[in-house]
Amino acid sequence: VPERLTLGNTDYAFEMAISNIRYGEGVTKEVGMDLQNLGARRVCLMTDKNLSQLPPVNAVLNSLAKYSINFQMYDNVRVEPTDQSFMDAINFAKKGEFDAYVAVGGGSVIDTCKAANLYASSPTSDFLDYVNAPIGKGKPVTVPLKPLIAVPTTSGTGSETTGVAIFDFKELKVKTGIASRAIKPTLGIIDPLHTLSMPERIVANSGFDVLCHALESYTALPYNMRGPCPSNPINRPAYQGSNPISDVWALHALRIVAKYLKRAIRNPEDREARANMHLASAFAGIGFGNAGVHLCHGMSYPISGLVKTYKPKDYNVDHSLVPHGLSVVLTSPAVFAFTAQIRPERHLEAAEILGADIRTARIKDAGFILADTLRKFLFDLNVDDGLAAIGYSKADIPALVKGTLPQERVTKLSPRPQTEEDLSALFEASMKLY
Repeated sequence: VPERLTLGNTDYAFEMAISNIRYGEGVTKEVGMDLQNLGARRVCLMTDKNLSQLPPVNAVLNSLAKYSINFQMYDNVRVEPTDQSFMDAINFAKKGEFDAYVAVGGGSVIDTCKAANLYASSPTSDFLDYVNAPIGKGKPVTVPLKPLIAVPTTSGTGSETTGVAIFDFKELKVKTGIASRAIKPTLGIIDPLHTLSMPERIVANSGFDVLCHALESYTALPYNMRGPCPSNPINRPAYQGSNPISDVWALHALRIVAKYLKRAIRNPEDREARANMHLASAFAGIGFGNAGVHLCHGMSYPISGLVKTYKPKDYNVDHSLVPHGLSVVLTSPAVFAFTAQIRPERHLEAAEILGADIRTARIKDAGFILADTLRKFLFDLNVDDGLAAIGYSKADIPALVKGTLPQERVTKLSPRPQTEEDLSALFEASMKLY
């Protein structure tokens, strides 16, 4: 690690914070024992309506029954949560006076459960107290939280490893969230059996999230170039910039995505591919949970928040939505063509891992090579042809830019600073991919 190569008031240290992780086929059956070991007397089980009828939740219910765990189930989590759906879950948690939580689902469920645990543990706090600035106050979390066990059922968000909870802030039509090491789960139970019930497009979109987590955290601004340096370590953000430890996890996740994502999408019976993507999600989560993400994610929040009528295949929902992984990946060719001016060697390395032949490549072409590699990858997987294919037009660009501007927590981690004009050009370049 470089010896304090800092610039002015930039940071000089980084922290590594992850949840405990347990991996294995069928490991969900241990959750009742874990709660018994914690001495839990009133447990909140959170999931969504679809999952409440599926094998992952049944596996948890069987374990809770076997070990006589007293619990209440909340199955009203919204896929792609909003401030209101967070508040509904928080109110349920406050009334229940729970001493432990179990979240069974994708990122939406795990994030909702993190928020419920936080605000039930800090009942006098206003909702915006912990929401990221500049939308909320971004206060540090100083209250002790209850144990939270996360059982992910998708291979995407890595939420079981991170201290981040994302939601749609309806009033501003923009996504934001809460980011604090304090809200990360106590334990992530990664059971690859749960991925076998995932439909094709959910496998694809959650896999794209893993892809972008790995790419963005590996190419993010280095930790010792991020400012300001905190006056107290409690103020050091969860997203700190790329660093030597997160780099290891990001690259490893990227290699697994390159090898297994197409197989996992195309063949639901390919247990090896689905199990590896489930692990890759956690690996990338460890990487980006500490390094952070940048422009693909910053721009994705208004893409999701301003959705008009788009309803994706394989998602059983009663509202329009752009799945998070899709909203992130559609801008990736434009974004990495833009950021590659800075640290082009990392962009070229990523392109090579994803299958590009870089033997005769020039370093100055790194961005175009990575962008072309991503376009080919997405085309092979039948991804919608850009933002225009999910209902956006050039007329929407000002609103999309406006929704990206408050996402400073992530956009400031882009290795290349961007103006409003740059963001407009990136959205325009993402209208059509092929």
